[in-house]
Amino acid sequence: MQLFGTIRAPRELIFGSGQRHALGRIAEKLGRRALVVTDSRLASDVDFLAMVAQLKEHGLSVQVDSSTLPDVPVDSAAASAENARDFAPDLIIGVGGGSCLDMAKCVAILLTHGGKPQDYYGEYKVPAPVIPLIAVPTTAGTGSEVTPVAVLSDSERSLKVGISSPYIIPTVSICDPDLTATCPPALTAIAGADALTHAIEAFTAIRREAVSGIAQERVFVGKNEFSDHFALRAITLLWQGLEAACKDGSDRVAREKVMMGATLAGLAFGVAGTAAAHAIQYPVGALTHTAHGSGVACLMPYVMTWNAPTIPVELEKIALATGLAGGHDVIPAIAVLFTRIGIPATLRDLGLAEDRLDWVAEQSCGIARLIQNNPRPLPLSDMRRLVGAAYSGDRSKLN
Repeated sequence: MQLFGTIRAPRELIFGSGQRHALGRIAEKLGRRALVVTDSRLASDVDFLAMVAQLKEHGLSVQVDSSTLPDVPVDSAAASAENARDFAPDLIIGVGGGSCLDMAKCVAILLTHGGKPQDYYGEYKVPAPVIPLIAVPTTAGTGSEVTPVAVLSDSERSLKVGISSPYIIPTVSICDPDLTATCPPALTAIAGADALTHAIEAFTAIRREAVSGIAQERVFVGKNEFSDHFALRAITLLWQGLEAACKDGSDRVAREKVMMGATLAGLAFGVAGTAAAHAIQYPVGALTHTAHGSGVACLMPYVMTWNAPTIPVELEKIALATGLAGGHDVIPAIAVLFTRIGIPATLRDLGLAEDRLDWVAEQSCGIARLIQNNPRPLPLSDMRRLVGAAYSGDRSKLN
């Protein structure tokens, strides 16, 4: 096999307990007028207020935008950018969960290039670099602090949509696991399960022929030597830390493993991409209004079962990374882990109506960029079978 690898990452990625205290020194090198994007809950948080004070101490003018909503409705991102124009920021800082970081990315695009969010849907639609971005995640799941992706919800399409461009990878990311210490167990579980799904789908994605220029033609090129390295390490860390972090939020070692695992998973899928579990979750989430992490994690054992005949080598490597006896143990063990941390086991448990299974299958097949990334093809008839198995909870239907 010819070695091929590509990775995209922030210019500077800082990880560790207490590293949020470096925000002021980092920010003063990038701009003088900082728009800080967060949500209404975090806006009054002690750690957040301390970071804002730190920015001011380092001579920056600061405006706080605490309007971020879950899943970032398109209209809200456009409104935030418009409200910030008079302030004229030369630096955007996103503080919070994945929605806050995605909101910051979208606002940076609109303030730099104008237009509306819909102009940038898809891959490589952002024409040039954006205002410098700093990402400070407070949850461990989406990996948005290192990815070229911003996910928005579009009511006109009734689905989530993505903006994918290397230009929106944050300039600097500060990953301080102490900021996740107060994250409640349910959110820790959902976010961490999302991260584990990112790592698994990146590690088991299709491997494309490494033709010259593939990384300039595609944001997501499929699995490669670099993404595999980060994905497998992410799987190891999340396997070791996720359940412990859910049981005891004060377990600093577990929190560190989960946050580093989520960040490494972001580095992996930021070039490899995700696949069928994410494709199916988009229509499922639109119908059930359930958390993205719950949906993709619920689907992961079924998608892995479908893909198993084409990924035996990857399953053996995951087994080795997690201390399991062999590749045949991986899928059942992941299903059990997700159940133990409270992830719904079936689409029925997520609240999906049985009479919408055909629609979900059709919509999932229509998300071509993700389905084409799946290691085993999923034509509509097989997609319907997969969705049906995930609804009934019977993985044997996929053998």
